[in-house]
Amino acid sequence: MTDLIPTPAIPRIPVAGGGTFPVRRIYCVGRNFADHAREMGASAPASAAERGRPMLFMKPADAIVVGHDDQIPYPPATADLHHEVELVVAIGRDAPAGELPVETAGSLVLAYGVGLDLTRRDLQAAAKAKGGPWDIAKGFDHSAPVSALVPAAEVGDLAALNLSLEVNGEVRQQALLDQMIWNVPEILHELSKLFALRAGDLVFMGTPAGVSALRPGDRFSARLENVAERHGSIAG
Repeated sequence: MTDLIPTPAIPRIPVAGGGTFPVRRIYCVGRNFADHAREMGASAPASAAERGRPMLFMKPADAIVVGHDDQIPYPPATADLHHEVELVVAIGRDAPAGELPVETAGSLVLAYGVGLDLTRRDLQAAAKAKGGPWDIAKGFDHSAPVSALVPAAEVGDLAALNLSLEVNGEVRQQALLDQMIWNVPEILHELSKLFALRAGDLVFMGTPAGVSALRPGDRFSARLENVAERHGSIAG
């Protein structure tokens, strides 16, 4: 059967060492650092037993922005664009049918990177106040700038790595990844209860405290220590 419109391009992320990663879906984890949960006015679990279920949401695949030192458009319909720096996990093979055991979940990971979960904070706050969904605050065009991906075998122990973001040369966010409430295998396990995970899926793993506004003309530098960097600026 003939398509009636041109086939949309598949978003692709370069991988260190060669090749690209075609993006299928983007899953995101909310409130995965206790200090960020508290700064957003939410309680944080005191122990693993109190975690409950993680907060999960999605962005469209075409929210991805690849490149280096490029400009990100300031989005429409907001006066309060916020940065959230995050570890990005790239899944390289399909999960087996059924619930994914935590012990084997890490074997799905192909590569890691660093990205920004850009957020229209004023729209999110308005949606929360009405008890409604806040997709429009998270899933807009250009809302997921991401670095090139680095194969997992070259990364080593994630827990010891520092995640950080500078804006105009000033450190805004910084935390070791061992501060995540849910680690990567645990999140993949939880996602597998809800979705069939597939090669091409990305997971944005949540952000530490220090989220604040990005304004036209601001320059940002997101880093996953000794692994990946993503530089850019907000068009103005």
